[in-house]
Amino acid sequence: MSSIHSILKQYWGYDAFRPLQEEIIQSVLTGHVSRALLPTVGGKSICFQVPAMAMDGICLVISPLIALMKDQVEGLRKRGIPAVAIYSGMNRREIDIALDNCVYGTTKFLYVSPERIQTDLFTERFKQMKTGLLAVDEAHCISQWGYDFRPPYLQIAQLRELAPHVPVIALTATATKEVRQDITEKLQFRRGQLFQKSFSRENLSYSAFLEEDKERRLLAILRKVPGTAVVYVRSRKRTQEVSHFLNGQGIRADFYHAGLDNTQRSAKQDAWISNRTRVIVATNAFGMGIDKPDVRVVVHLDLPDTLEAYYQEAGRAGRDEKKAYAVALYHPSDMEDLRKRIGLAYPTEAFLRQVYQSLANYYQLATGSGFMASYDFELESFQKNYGLPAIETYHALKRLEDEGFIQLSEGFYSPSKLFFPVDKKTLYEFQIANAGYDPMIKLVLRMYGGELFSSFLPISESQIARQYGTDAATVEKVLTALHRFTIVVYDRQKDKPQLTFTTPRHEASRLPLDVRQMNQRREKDSRKAESVIYYVTHAERCRTQMLLEYFDEISDESCGVCDNCLRKKKEGKSDLGDYRHQIRTILAGKDLDLQLLVTHINPKDENALLETIREMAGTGEIRLLDNGNVRLG
Repeated sequence: MSSIHSILKQYWGYDAFRPLQEEIIQSVLTGHVSRALLPTVGGKSICFQVPAMAMDGICLVISPLIALMKDQVEGLRKRGIPAVAIYSGMNRREIDIALDNCVYGTTKFLYVSPERIQTDLFTERFKQMKTGLLAVDEAHCISQWGYDFRPPYLQIAQLRELAPHVPVIALTATATKEVRQDITEKLQFRRGQLFQKSFSRENLSYSAFLEEDKERRLLAILRKVPGTAVVYVRSRKRTQEVSHFLNGQGIRADFYHAGLDNTQRSAKQDAWISNRTRVIVATNAFGMGIDKPDVRVVVHLDLPDTLEAYYQEAGRAGRDEKKAYAVALYHPSDMEDLRKRIGLAYPTEAFLRQVYQSLANYYQLATGSGFMASYDFELESFQKNYGLPAIETYHALKRLEDEGFIQLSEGFYSPSKLFFPVDKKTLYEFQIANAGYDPMIKLVLRMYGGELFSSFLPISESQIARQYGTDAATVEKVLTALHRFTIVVYDRQKDKPQLTFTTPRHEASRLPLDVRQMNQRREKDSRKAESVIYYVTHAERCRTQMLLEYFDEISDESCGVCDNCLRKKKEGKSDLGDYRHQIRTILAGKDLDLQLLVTHINPKDENALLETIREMAGTGEIRLLDNGNVRLG
């Protein structure tokens, strides 16, 4: 075990592991199938990156988010660890070279989207790789009951069959018992170990307030709680409105959403991370891959769709383990809006087919073509071109993604890349025959070196232009011409959302939609929305207890710092735990021996618990059976 400590110190600079990390790493190194449920700030990536460095072979990481993949790859490279990511929008030749380097080169970590593992190109190369570890990140995506279901995750079990002896670790930050069972089943984890860290955050105070004037209350919170803040809202327009309001009140604020280009996003993030901006007002596009430990307060002005999303976003406060606050502000109309959004999120079958057909027309795809083809995608342009309603179209695209026909990724920045697919002799002959291109070719090779003949390299047209004494547009024109001559492969900069067809194009009328499953998911989403409503409106129970219970972690320990706990203290109420609610939760769908029930709850005051059981039996809420078991009435 000394080797993993030296690896941790050498590459990450830490002297010790966080709770559970070392136990998980030991499990992986001894070849066990491992499941790690580590909530926000738990340090999931260390759990597969460190053992991978201690093992022979490559670590294949399956991850659903491009931004997260790029962030982790850049982090590994900065530590001197060879890593690469393959995602939608990449040139096929670039993918080919990246996979070759995984087979024959020194690449240690390969990050891929779940859609990518379905391709023949990937499967054939995977068979040739010396794989030491398979890591499934954001594993909740494999469950149709998870909050971010991705059908291609279901293909991972087939991938495992190609490398049955490779250790596997599945990681997620938020998963209910139902989702955890699904992960075990879908990944075919017949045996293995589960490591689960408590969802409790002792330094984080949760609150929810009914509020008519949310902006006024937000202003009061920010004036009372010093330090950096994140304010979450649902719409891009609202990010700007709230940011403008705060600046007008003397609080340095900025807005952030997925519609910004890379330069804007980077500038806004940097200003906030360096504390030049105090408050960032954002949609849920903000936060993934951004590690700022000293956020003192996260405020939700609009209700999220699920408690999973709320827990993740609220959990961005207090990562430095110092006192922090998570506040949800709601209005009576918000509950109705949340229920209405669930209805809008599931368009009719006919409309789904219409949108799919419009996509095929938009990109001029013939039936049977387009598998894993990626395109720039702008929702507003698409829906206006076909006269489609914006909100319904967005949700139709999300449902088509849920069904596994397309993949949507938010806008991400990918710099221009260049590769010479020819040998030096062929290039020299081209330069002799086409003297006008010779100076540009020599300059590019002088700036970026011979590696251009073996892999795609990021380039900057503006830097080349300065060296050449021209403008970037001229450089782009010359490189485009060389691309047409097949002397280079010139992959232009990307900064737009990408849409990828994850199956060959279907006839819209024969699109194999699973209507029954969509109806089940709609019912599930409705239940999740009701859990959010229950959480914010409940004025008695400890909010940490409610969140823990949602993730199947039963506790009668009150946090003592949420709004409900503080109010009880102020009113002089004793809090012996909400035993009634715990009893109903534990007995849901099963009988249990009375003593086991008491042991499971592990109360601070056993007499108070037994009195609660007697009261519930007296009112018929529960029944005491002849065999000594207890059952819900």
